[in-house]
Amino acid sequence: MEGSESQIYHERQRLQFCLLHSLNNLFQDKNAFTRESLNSIAEKLVADDPNRETWTPLSFLLKPHHNTLTGNYDVNVMIAALEGRGKSVVWHDKRHGAESIDLGAVALMGVVLNVPVKRFGGIWRSRHWVVVRKIGGVWYDLDSDLVVPQRFKGEDEVRRFLDQSLGLGSEVLLVNNA
Repeated sequence: MEGSESQIYHERQRLQFCLLHSLNNLFQDKNAFTRESLNSIAEKLVADDPNRETWTPLSFLLKPHHNTLTGNYDVNVMIAALEGRGKSVVWHDKRHGAESIDLGAVALMGVVLNVPVKRFGGIWRSRHWVVVRKIGGVWYDLDSDLVVPQRFKGEDEVRRFLDQSLGLGSEVLLVNNA
Protein backbone atom coordinates (compact mmCIF):
# COMPACT_ATOMS: atom_id res chain seq x y z
CA MET A 1 0.00 0.00 0.00
CA GLU A 2 1.08 3.52 -0.66
CA GLY A 3 0.67 6.87 1.06
CA SER A 4 -2.46 7.31 3.12
CA GLU A 5 -3.51 3.70 2.43
CA SER A 6 -0.79 2.55 4.83
CA GLN A 7 -2.72 4.38 7.57
CA ILE A 8 -5.88 2.31 7.04
CA TYR A 9 -6.64 -0.06 9.88
CA HIS A 10 -7.56 -3.53 8.57
CA GLU A 11 -8.20 -6.52 10.81
CA ARG A 12 -7.83 -9.95 9.23
CA GLN A 13 -10.25 -12.85 9.66
CA ARG A 14 -9.81 -15.21 12.63
CA LEU A 15 -12.27 -18.05 13.26
CA GLN A 16 -15.81 -16.65 12.84
CA PHE A 17 -15.13 -13.28 14.44
CA CYS A 18 -15.93 -11.38 11.24
CA LEU A 19 -18.40 -9.10 13.06
CA LEU A 20 -15.69 -8.12 15.55
CA HIS A 21 -13.23 -7.49 12.70
CA SER A 22 -15.84 -5.60 10.67
CA LEU A 23 -16.74 -3.29 13.55
CA ASN A 24 -13.09 -2.54 14.31
CA ASN A 25 -12.47 -1.92 10.60
CA LEU A 26 -15.53 0.35 10.46
CA PHE A 27 -14.32 2.40 13.43
CA GLN A 28 -10.70 2.19 12.20
CA ASP A 29 -9.66 1.21 15.73
CA LYS A 30 -8.36 -2.18 16.87
CA ASN A 31 -9.80 -1.51 20.33
CA ALA A 32 -13.23 -0.26 19.29
CA PHE A 33 -14.73 -3.63 20.23
CA THR A 34 -13.37 -6.79 21.81
CA ARG A 35 -14.60 -10.34 21.93
CA GLU A 36 -15.52 -9.72 25.56
CA SER A 37 -17.54 -6.58 24.77
CA LEU A 38 -19.49 -8.35 22.01
CA ASN A 39 -20.08 -11.38 24.28
CA SER A 40 -21.40 -9.01 26.94
CA ILE A 41 -23.78 -7.40 24.44
CA ALA A 42 -24.99 -10.84 23.32
CA GLU A 43 -25.57 -11.91 26.94
CA LYS A 44 -27.49 -8.70 27.67
CA LEU A 45 -29.71 -9.33 24.65
CA VAL A 46 -30.55 -12.77 26.07
CA ALA A 47 -31.19 -11.41 29.57
CA ASP A 48 -33.47 -8.68 28.21
CA ASP A 49 -35.48 -11.08 26.03
CA PRO A 50 -38.84 -11.87 27.67
CA ASN A 51 -39.14 -14.99 25.48
CA ARG A 52 -35.69 -16.40 26.23
CA GLU A 53 -35.37 -20.14 26.03
CA THR A 54 -34.70 -22.35 29.01
CA TRP A 55 -31.17 -23.55 29.68
CA THR A 56 -29.95 -26.83 28.15
CA PRO A 57 -26.49 -28.46 28.31
CA LEU A 58 -25.81 -27.08 24.81
CA SER A 59 -26.61 -23.53 25.97
CA PHE A 60 -22.98 -23.16 27.03
CA LEU A 61 -21.86 -23.28 23.38
CA LEU A 62 -24.89 -22.42 21.29
CA LYS A 63 -26.12 -19.06 22.49
CA PRO A 64 -29.04 -17.29 20.76
CA HIS A 65 -26.88 -14.43 19.46
CA HIS A 66 -23.43 -16.00 19.05
CA ASN A 67 -21.31 -19.13 19.24
CA THR A 68 -19.08 -18.96 22.31
CA LEU A 69 -16.14 -20.79 20.78
CA THR A 70 -15.97 -19.39 17.26
CA GLY A 71 -17.77 -16.04 17.53
CA ASN A 72 -20.29 -15.86 14.70
CA TYR A 73 -22.36 -13.00 16.14
CA ASP A 74 -25.77 -12.12 14.72
CA VAL A 75 -27.24 -8.84 13.49
CA ASN A 76 -28.80 -8.06 16.88
CA VAL A 77 -25.34 -7.88 18.44
CA MET A 78 -24.12 -5.62 15.64
CA ILE A 79 -27.05 -3.22 15.96
CA ALA A 80 -26.78 -3.07 19.77
CA ALA A 81 -23.01 -2.49 19.55
CA LEU A 82 -23.40 0.35 17.06
CA GLU A 83 -26.31 1.96 18.86
CA GLY A 84 -24.23 1.81 22.04
CA ARG A 85 -21.69 4.00 20.23
CA GLY A 86 -24.31 6.54 19.13
CA LYS A 87 -24.76 5.16 15.61
CA SER A 88 -28.00 4.29 13.87
CA VAL A 89 -28.43 1.32 11.57
CA VAL A 90 -30.80 1.35 8.60
CA TRP A 91 -31.58 -1.90 6.83
CA HIS A 92 -31.40 -1.18 3.08
CA ASP A 93 -34.53 -2.24 1.19
CA LYS A 94 -33.05 -4.74 -1.27
CA ARG A 95 -35.96 -4.16 -3.67
CA HIS A 96 -34.16 -0.94 -4.50
CA GLY A 97 -30.68 -1.16 -5.90
CA ALA A 98 -27.60 0.54 -4.59
CA GLU A 99 -28.49 3.64 -6.62
CA SER A 100 -30.95 4.51 -3.84
CA ILE A 101 -28.10 4.71 -1.29
CA ASP A 102 -26.71 8.22 -0.84
CA LEU A 103 -23.03 7.39 -0.59
CA GLY A 104 -22.24 11.08 -0.25
CA ALA A 105 -24.46 11.62 2.80
CA VAL A 106 -22.58 13.42 5.55
CA ALA A 107 -24.13 11.19 8.22
CA LEU A 108 -23.12 7.92 6.49
CA MET A 109 -20.27 6.29 8.43
CA GLY A 110 -20.14 3.15 6.31
CA VAL A 111 -21.96 0.19 4.82
CA VAL A 112 -22.10 -3.22 6.46
CA LEU A 113 -22.91 -6.27 4.35
CA ASN A 114 -23.89 -9.72 5.54
CA VAL A 115 -22.93 -11.95 2.63
CA PRO A 116 -23.70 -15.63 2.08
CA VAL A 117 -20.61 -17.83 1.82
CA LYS A 118 -20.04 -21.42 0.78
CA ARG A 119 -16.94 -23.28 1.84
CA PHE A 120 -15.61 -26.79 1.40
CA GLY A 121 -17.22 -27.25 -1.99
CA GLY A 122 -20.57 -25.88 -0.84
CA ILE A 123 -20.95 -28.35 2.01
CA TRP A 124 -20.67 -25.64 4.67
CA ARG A 125 -22.83 -22.56 4.25
CA SER A 126 -22.70 -19.54 6.47
CA ARG A 127 -22.72 -15.75 6.36
CA HIS A 128 -19.87 -13.26 6.60
CA TRP A 129 -19.78 -9.62 7.75
CA VAL A 130 -18.05 -7.13 5.43
CA VAL A 131 -17.55 -3.37 5.77
CA VAL A 132 -17.28 -0.78 3.01
CA ARG A 133 -16.20 2.65 4.20
CA LYS A 134 -15.00 5.98 2.90
CA ILE A 135 -11.64 6.99 4.39
CA GLY A 136 -9.94 10.22 3.40
CA GLY A 137 -12.44 10.73 0.57
CA VAL A 138 -11.82 7.23 -0.88
CA TRP A 139 -14.10 4.19 -0.58
CA TYR A 140 -12.56 0.88 0.54
CA ASP A 141 -13.66 -2.73 0.85
CA LEU A 142 -12.42 -3.65 4.34
CA ASP A 143 -13.43 -7.32 4.17
CA SER A 144 -11.46 -9.21 6.83
CA ASP A 145 -10.97 -12.09 4.36
CA LEU A 146 -8.88 -9.81 2.14
CA VAL A 147 -5.12 -9.62 2.61
CA VAL A 148 -5.29 -5.82 2.25
CA PRO A 149 -8.18 -3.35 1.87
CA GLN A 150 -9.36 -2.95 -1.71
CA ARG A 151 -9.71 0.61 -3.00
CA PHE A 152 -12.74 1.45 -5.12
CA LYS A 153 -12.23 3.78 -8.09
CA GLY A 154 -15.31 5.81 -7.17
CA GLU A 155 -18.93 5.73 -6.05
CA ASP A 156 -20.06 4.00 -9.26
CA GLU A 157 -17.76 1.07 -8.52
CA VAL A 158 -19.04 0.95 -4.93
CA ARG A 159 -22.63 0.82 -6.22
CA ARG A 160 -21.76 -1.98 -8.68
CA PHE A 161 -20.15 -3.92 -5.81
CA LEU A 162 -23.22 -3.40 -3.61
CA ASP A 163 -25.60 -4.36 -6.45
CA GLN A 164 -23.58 -7.50 -7.15
CA SER A 165 -23.64 -8.37 -3.43
CA LEU A 166 -27.41 -7.79 -3.26
CA GLY A 167 -27.82 -10.04 -6.30
CA LEU A 168 -25.98 -12.82 -4.49
CA GLY A 169 -28.29 -12.61 -1.47
CA SER A 170 -26.42 -10.18 0.76
CA GLU A 171 -28.09 -7.95 3.29
CA VAL A 172 -26.97 -4.31 3.27
CA LEU A 173 -27.09 -2.13 6.36
CA LEU A 174 -26.23 1.56 6.42
CA VAL A 175 -24.44 2.83 9.50
CA ASN A 176 -25.08 6.50 10.23
CA ASN A 177 -23.68 8.92 12.74
CA ALA A 178 -26.81 9.64 14.79
